[in-house]
Amino acid sequence: MLERIASLLKEKGLWIATAESCTGGLIAHKLTNVPGSSEYFKGGVVSYSNEVKMKLLGVREETLREYGAVSEQTAREMANGVRKLLDVDIAIATTGIAGPGGATPTKPVGLVYASLSSPEKTIVKKFVFKGEREENKESFANAALNILLEYLEG
Repeated sequence: MLERIASLLKEKGLWIATAESCTGGLIAHKLTNVPGSSEYFKGGVVSYSNEVKMKLLGVREETLREYGAVSEQTAREMANGVRKLLDVDIAIATTGIAGPGGATPTKPVGLVYASLSSPEKTIVKKFVFKGEREENKESFANAALNILLEYLEG
């Protein structure tokens, strides 16, 4: 999958950036594991705290207060924010609950919102995975990369 993503990004001449919370930089790590990634990957922000989400990515305080850090709205604002911040064609973002703690009655461990932002549209998808922390982070990252691949193959 990563080689296909890399090939499509290069072929289309597109630049990408990431905004990651629950994945802690794993998506950026995966994207940069492909040789030649400097031809399409510009950078990423690991925005684990709400402060970083607001200050660097432009997530609105009202969004965090009303919907929470783990929400469709926050994922959307993170992706749009990093796309603008790093001046790229495409951005992907993740926010979720890797576990084992942090769950609420409405937001279980394994919940993630993955978002893709482009000039044409912003996509947000919700997933719930059943795994331990590292398994969930891997699943979260792969879900976001699958959204990216679907978009690129569009």
